[in-house]
Amino acid sequence: MDVNVVAHPLVAHKLTLLRERSTDSPTFRRLTEELVTLLTYEATRTIQVEPWDIETPVAATRGIRLSHPRPLVVPILRAGLGMLEGMTRLLPTAEVGFLGMIRNEETLEASTYADRLPTDLTDRQVYLLDPMLATGGTLAAALRFALDRGAASVVAICLLAAPEGIKTLRDNFGDDAPVSIFTASLDERLNEKGYIVPGLGDAGDRLYGVV
Repeated sequence: MDVNVVAHPLVAHKLTLLRERSTDSPTFRRLTEELVTLLTYEATRTIQVEPWDIETPVAATRGIRLSHPRPLVVPILRAGLGMLEGMTRLLPTAEVGFLGMIRNEETLEASTYADRLPTDLTDRQVYLLDPMLATGGTLAAALRFALDRGAASVVAICLLAAPEGIKTLRDNFGDDAPVSIFTASLDERLNEKGYIVPGLGDAGDRLYGVV
């Protein structure tokens, strides 16, 4: 398992604005999309491609295109939905699946309430979108869904990660699993409520309001 903290001034700038408690929901959504697009650029460096012969206005040449089957992008509901537009901006031909998962605030365990993924993911590259890698329970369950269905590799894109969440994933999948994490920051710790510190609060509430 690889963990990648994307170090780039624009990433740090947009993340700082996301953290600011006075940032309103419309601005938070826009910044999330922009930040995810930057993270996607880094997270897709190993995307599967194939040769493609084309004709330019001047001469024949060989380039590349995305291989089949297309990558599968999976936002983890509900907060991951706010990351989808930023991802598909760079991968408009990707297929999209959905996982609905919720964390019990007392036990911090994740449970699944919606599964809209293909039953067979053999040879597929899967990209999971989850804003906060906190305890790691939700993302570990989502990773297991994809790997158990045959995914060739799974890349998780998170706005923030906590050391406790990274440890959970390493404990569950080890160093040799075809799993990569891309995040804008590895923060200090979790607090007693399971929130990332310094974090940015509840991503779902800040994206869509409290419901």
